[in-house]
Amino acid sequence: MTKPVVVALEMGYGHLRAAAPLAEALGTELLHADRPPLADEAERRRWARTRTAYERISRASQVPFAGAPLRALLDTMTAIPPLYPFRDLSAPTYATYALDRMITSGRLGRTLAEHLRKTGAPLLTTFYSTAVAADRLGISPVWCVVTDTDINRIWVPVDPRASRIVYLTPAYRVDRRLRSYGVPAERIRFTGFPLPPALLGGPELPTLRRNLAARLVRLDPSGSFRRRAAPEIARVLGSLPDSEEGRAPLIVFAVGGAGAQSELPRSFLPEFKQPVLEGRVRLTLVAGVRAEVEAGFRECLRDTGLDGAVGSGIEIVREPTMEAYLRRMDGVLAEADVLWTKPSEMVFYAALGLPLVLSWPVGVHERYNRRWVEEHGAGLRQRDPRSVAAHLAEWLSDGTLAAAAWSGFTRLPHSGLYGILEAVGA
Repeated sequence: MTKPVVVALEMGYGHLRAAAPLAEALGTELLHADRPPLADEAERRRWARTRTAYERISRASQVPFAGAPLRALLDTMTAIPPLYPFRDLSAPTYATYALDRMITSGRLGRTLAEHLRKTGAPLLTTFYSTAVAADRLGISPVWCVVTDTDINRIWVPVDPRASRIVYLTPAYRVDRRLRSYGVPAERIRFTGFPLPPALLGGPELPTLRRNLAARLVRLDPSGSFRRRAAPEIARVLGSLPDSEEGRAPLIVFAVGGAGAQSELPRSFLPEFKQPVLEGRVRLTLVAGVRAEVEAGFRECLRDTGLDGAVGSGIEIVREPTMEAYLRRMDGVLAEADVLWTKPSEMVFYAALGLPLVLSWPVGVHERYNRRWVEEHGAGLRQRDPRSVAAHLAEWLSDGTLAAAAWSGFTRLPHSGLYGILEAVGA
């Protein structure tokens, strides 16, 4: 069978972050829905306007007090009704009708469909509108990889029973949600989220296990968790590396794709000053592809007196392109001990045995993501950012972070990449 065309969109980092491992594993190029050969100039401009509006709302919604109206707007845009009591939620919404009109009027998806017809390739996409558009314009097969633990009705076409989209889901709750939206069970497949091959090492997960073994030592300096879980750890991972004893844990703070919450370091860096300078923790600040976020980080470090620690106890990560950033993040996360971020698609990375500290959600779907990872014991809330350094010290000393790492590895799906490849026949 012809390899599928892997398509995503830069609307935040989540859809591209899910698509990149799939394109790599399939040995094909990752295409962007808003760039040639999948979009003409009019579509490109339309997507650019949408992205700009989304990023502005996301960033402004995080401003204390003044951002409250925009937070309410964002919640309305991303609204997801309660799943229980389980009931029929298949009635189309205004947004689903609006998306359908854009497709049928030729304003969205036309160039994508032409490319797929020309190549004869199926579509594997991580963005709902490209899946809905291709399906509406007669393309088949279409596989849609879901990138959150719960989703808005707009992920499903106006008439879900007439659609041929096959949904590949990262969490069982999404399966139930899609059935409530009217998607037949035979077109829903639970796979897990596609994590990067470089962090897995293959279906037997040798790289993941090696990284987790080292991480457990760094996260548990007192050995309290390791003593309690020794038989299970030995059975699953074997012996842990003595070379990691006493090594400072690495805390990775990552800003989302829209740049939301990039001001948080101004609140938390003062309390990290002594632990960093004394070598008790290491800190990486991830700016993604945003030069203005990196500049803000450097200003905060200067104001805190930590600019001299850049290159030793502190690292700043920014790359000029999305492709370079995603590749570099694989290396960062392989060494990370704690990932501190908002509850975006990054919640699925807890399956690597990487405990999460969760900042505030941006949108209703992120609230569901936070709840999902907390219920599985793999994530902790940041609370007051000024106190995170103290909380981390406590969680290190009592084994809480090591326990969260183990819960993420043992309770969350980590083989989604291979599940998706199997589902699409690759």
